[in-house]
Amino acid sequence: MGDVAGGERLRALGDAIDRQADGGAHVRGRKRPRKRWSTRRKIVTPLVALLVLALVATGGLYAYARYRYGQIEKVTVADLRPVPADGAFNLLVIGSDSRLGAKASTGVGTSTEVSGQRSDVVMIWHVVPATKTVTILSIPRDTMTQMVGEGAAEFGRFNRINASYNSGPSLLVETIEDNFGIPINHVVEVDFSGFKGAVDALGGVYMDFRYPARDAWSGLDVTTTGCKLLDGVQALSVARSRHYQYEVDGQWIDTPIGDLGRIKRQDAFLRALVEAAKRELNPLKLNAFLSSIPQGLVVDKTFSLGDMLHLLLDFHSLTPNAITTYTLPTTTVGAVTPWGDVLFVDQPADQELLVKIFGSELVRPVAPPPGTTLQPEYPPTVSASGPQAGAGATGGGSSVATASAPVTSPNAATASAPVTSPNATPTFDPTPCGP
Repeated sequence: MGDVAGGERLRALGDAIDRQADGGAHVRGRKRPRKRWSTRRKIVTPLVALLVLALVATGGLYAYARYRYGQIEKVTVADLRPVPADGAFNLLVIGSDSRLGAKASTGVGTSTEVSGQRSDVVMIWHVVPATKTVTILSIPRDTMTQMVGEGAAEFGRFNRINASYNSGPSLLVETIEDNFGIPINHVVEVDFSGFKGAVDALGGVYMDFRYPARDAWSGLDVTTTGCKLLDGVQALSVARSRHYQYEVDGQWIDTPIGDLGRIKRQDAFLRALVEAAKRELNPLKLNAFLSSIPQGLVVDKTFSLGDMLHLLLDFHSLTPNAITTYTLPTTTVGAVTPWGDVLFVDQPADQELLVKIFGSELVRPVAPPPGTTLQPEYPPTVSASGPQAGAGATGGGSSVATASAPVTSPNAATASAPVTSPNATPTFDPTPCGP
């Protein structure tokens, strides 16, 4: 998005409003750390960029930033930890599939179809300003956890982690810390249905389909290949697709990677949205776009405007090699459950990965998740200098700790699936493109 005019003035103003909000004192006896991010165009980039676009148009002023920040919904989240003195913090990013209040015309369901909300995406961004690194841990939504607090009464002793988000982020924060020992400092919620208006305000987004694609569940139906202009409903059908199919030589091929595939498609959708906003020069369209963004975002009340201004000003400070992404190791081997298709933590790989990412920040879980025997499994003791966590995990790129099998057609022996690596972006998925 380029450098922001008056950057030092914005930084000073951001510091000033933080001090004013604290009555001249530091928050909880600490000084707010300067948050640094990366420009890597992976999933961290579009989400951060959407926050930035929600605050400041290109060359915008502080007053406009404050106005747009005021439009973003804030929520009180219990059990958030203060950011420690070293400045490293953990940001919980929740991709919500809430359909409450949605109309049938939006293509995202209605309030009568779904009770409460579930999380499509559960990610924890571990940000370390001292080393200018960001590590992203994704927890698959079907990972079994031990329910805590009010969740135990509502959902039973064990259930999928996304059930903890039914009544909001507080229980999910508690569930993550009690099951995995990961302390959470900030929360951002992204509701993809809220971005329909943002897409339409820009006149649509462009995505390249290298294969015809469909998903009866999300409404996706693309019959030809090439760079397509998608309206809000069509774009959301991509972002929401969990039962994605693509066509090769007349054969429709299933993609049995479920949520992992949807995470990649949501990333592509968000990048396409940001690219469309960056191309748009009409100030009226840009203002309509910026006014639509807050409908899809919720932040915790401690995530201040000053924090976001620092995020904006430091957005270009990191190199692409500073980002590493992982998926929590899971298994289904030997599991027989009444919950259908669910995943279980895979020890000791699970704890090795957590120690690798969070180190001494981890706390002792008080309600560890169940293993495939349906008994809680306390994590093994793992040294920070011990085995490398997550087979195949590497720095400076996207890594998945559990490899996916190549995608093949169950009905056509001759159909070849264009997937060569579990860590590569699947070639059947759409990607952002230009008009």
